[in-house]
Amino acid sequence: MALQSTSAGKTTTGAPGVNYTLPLILVTSLFFLWGLAYGLLDVLNKHFQEALNVTKTRSTLLQAAYFGAYFLIALPAGLFMNRFGYKKGILLGLFLYAIGAFLFFPSAQLASFDFFLLALFILASGLTCLETAANPYVTVLGKPETSEFRLNLSQCFNGVGSFVGPIIAARLFFGGEEGNGSSDLESVKVVYVVIAVVVLFVAFLFWRTYLPEIKEEKVNADAGNGSSGGKTLFQHSHFVFGVIAQFFYVAAQVGVAALFINYCTEAAPEINNAKGAYLLSVSLALFTLGRFAGTALMRKIAPNHLLTAFSVINVLLCIAVVWGKGWLSVYSLMAVFFFESIMFPTIFALGVKDMGPLTKKASSFQIMAIVGGAVMPYVMGLLSEKSTAQSYIVPLLCFVIVAWYGWKGYKIKS
Repeated sequence: MALQSTSAGKTTTGAPGVNYTLPLILVTSLFFLWGLAYGLLDVLNKHFQEALNVTKTRSTLLQAAYFGAYFLIALPAGLFMNRFGYKKGILLGLFLYAIGAFLFFPSAQLASFDFFLLALFILASGLTCLETAANPYVTVLGKPETSEFRLNLSQCFNGVGSFVGPIIAARLFFGGEEGNGSSDLESVKVVYVVIAVVVLFVAFLFWRTYLPEIKEEKVNADAGNGSSGGKTLFQHSHFVFGVIAQFFYVAAQVGVAALFINYCTEAAPEINNAKGAYLLSVSLALFTLGRFAGTALMRKIAPNHLLTAFSVINVLLCIAVVWGKGWLSVYSLMAVFFFESIMFPTIFALGVKDMGPLTKKASSFQIMAIVGGAVMPYVMGLLSEKSTAQSYIVPLLCFVIVAWYGWKGYKIKS
């Protein structure tokens, strides 16, 4: 039966309203899956430096392939969903995710860094589809005034996946706490084949489950505040500034994590690769804790105010990181993860707020902004060849821009 939007902002298949709880749970599971992929990515940098004998700068091409896919695929993914809906967009994303993960097997067989880049690009293309679908879908599964809260809550599970990834990698890629890594790529093959199988199972669940297709135009209009006001997409300044802020935030987040293990082993020589991977896992646990804490704080503090405060704190922490002296700097770097935790979903929700029928297209540009994660880590890689600590001035400057967005740039102008 054709879906209809009610005046209460719910989607129905007739008279009875549809409960959004199950769709929200299923879509939230996607946040865990792409968090897991990201959690493994930053450990692969250090592992491939040794297993495939690549430099720190060249290893950051992993981030370029991963986040470059977001830039190239986000807009086509948004157009695909405009025509076919959220559910088919999610299924396409899961299918590409599985293909990319399976391609890690021949990449390891050939011990080819270039083949790994191709596999990672395909995998990340699937993640782009998932993020382009899941982020805006969560924001419209309920009242507009609580969209930031819902998205932060779902993003908490992205943090859980990111936390689990380095734990798996430390045990399998580096051989436990005492390991510094080897040229063995067998564990990489096993991990990604298992991930591919799990992703295909999740795709089957989505295929068999009914998901309401939300029409943002109707839902937002019923809420009384969702009209795009006759403006074109780029006439919404809060959206434009949101894309810019997202570019620099993701640049900071990815750069902070990409060279994390290198930084730890250089700042505190008693830290080996495996211990560095465990510290990365702890940092991502702090990231997850920050998501939950930030989500709770948003019940009392306006999202833009929290975004500004956390950004300023991270600027100060990055100063200590650039200083680069021992465990104090390592702990400062770990603390950055906690305070950056709420930034992506908060910028995203503020940037697409009240966009009405332009929501899906605005979401695509927000996801395209993730290309910041492809550009800045390479810049950091070049700087790190002289000093890894000094390269962290790049995320410091990025957090300054995010702080400005939370202070001024988020405002919706009539």
